This record gives sequence, C-alpha cells and structure tokens, in this order.
Amino acid sequence: MKIFGIAGHSGMGKTTLLERLVPEITGHGLVVSLIKHSHKKQVDIDRPGKDSFRLREAGCMEVLLLGNDRWALMHELRGAEEPPLDYLLDRLQACDLVLIEGFKNGDFPKLEVWRASLGKPPLWPEWPGIVAVASDTPLPVAQPIAATAPGLARFDLSATAPIADFVLAQAAPR
Repeated sequence: MKIFGIAGHSGMGKTTLLERLVPEITGHGLVVSLIKHSHKKQVDIDRPGKDSFRLREAGCMEVLLLGNDRWALMHELRGAEEPPLDYLLDRLQACDLVLIEGFKNGDFPKLEVWRASLGKPPLWPEWPGIVAVASDTPLPVAQPIAATAPGLARFDLSATAPIADFVLAQAAPR
C-alpha cells in the first residue's frame, strides 16, 4: 500500500481533481482507496429517520450497514480525539494506493491544489510534504520557488494524466 495526499484550502477543487485522478489511476489496473478528512464538526453519511441513524443516536459505538452493493461502518467518537491517520489506514482493505484528502499536517507526499482567484495564500512551503502544486494560474512570485521549495513540481490543474503519473511515482510506501 502506498499513500499520497491532495491538500489545499476549502473550495480549491481537491475533490474535482480526485474525481478525474481516480479513473486515470484505476485505468492502470490499480486498486485505489481514499481517506477524506473533514473539518466539519458534524459529518453524517446517514440520514435522520433511518434505522442505522436511529441506532447510532441511541448510543451504539459502531453501526455497520450492509446492502446489496456496499457496506459502511460508522464509528462514533463520542468526545474522544480523532484517530491518527495510521489508525485509519489500518482499517482499509488491501489496495495499491490510498489517496488522502486533508491531513495537511501529515508528513507524506502531497500535491496542493491552488487557485489564485479564491484569494487564499498557497500552503507551501509552510505545510509538510508538499512536493507539487497544481493550479489554473502561475504560482505567485512573491515567494521564490527555488528558495522555499526546491524541486517543487508544478502542474496545470487540467493536466490529469501527468498529475496521475506524478502521484504514482511519488506515492510513499506505508
């Protein structure tokens, strides 16, 4: 199993890029999984009124829901701290690549998705692990790339195949 992250501020297009990357990478015959970290206080994949929601609300620590096409395991933290990334990776089935959206502080290779039009500064070089930036515009020149991120790869955000090749080449063994 190898891991690679996609990072960036909210609204930059991380999920949109991932929607293009996953079929590109699975097209190489690889099995891909994903861990998405959300900073939202309340994350529900269940709906009020459904049995699984009601039983989770009643106090179950975990509810596993099995249907004809998929299963999902929901685990309630109930005030406990968020588990570390390694704990979550241990819960995944065997696969070739785990793409990680979020976990900006994690020390693993990441590509930052950055759009100047949103008016937020890039994460590099402040955040660990950023080895590339994909953007729809040139990167800001206020921070010299050679001084702050030697070897930082740059991609046009629409260049799905080259980004996928880079992800596969740079993914870190777990």
